[in-house]
Amino acid sequence: MTTHPAPRFDMIGIVVSDMAASVAFYRRLGLGFPAGAEREPHVEVTLPGGLRFALDTEETLRSFHPGWQPPAPGGRIDLAFLCASPADVDAQYEALTAAGAGTELKPFDAFWGQRYATVQDPDGNGVDLFAPLES
Repeated sequence: MTTHPAPRFDMIGIVVSDMAASVAFYRRLGLGFPAGAEREPHVEVTLPGGLRFALDTEETLRSFHPGWQPPAPGGRIDLAFLCASPADVDAQYEALTAAGAGTELKPFDAFWGQRYATVQDPDGNGVDLFAPLES
C-alpha cells in the first residue's frame, strides 16, 4: 500500500461580491494587498508563517464552476484577528463599524478571559477581534 504525505494547509479563500469593498475592509485589518488589488478578479497576500489569504470575485468562481451560487443567508466562516490590547479591540471595532462594517457582537469581556467583538465583512462573514484581558 502506497502512502502519500498529508496535504499542507496553504490558503484561506473567500468569494466576494465586491472586490473593492472587501480589499478595503481587510486592509483596515492590516492585510497588505498590493496597490490596484481592488480592480483584480483574484488577489492574495501571504501571511506571517506562509499561509495565504485570497479573495476571488463571484465571476471568477463562476468562470470554472458555472453553477456556483452564494450560500444563503450570509457566510459560514469566521476569521479571528488578535488585537494588541483590550482597548485596541474597542478601537478596531469602532474604526471598522464607522467605515461601514456590519456588527454581530459589540465589544465585551468574555468569560474565557478575552476582550471580544465580532464585525461582518462586506459579504456577511464574521470577523472576530480579540485580545487577552489584562490580569
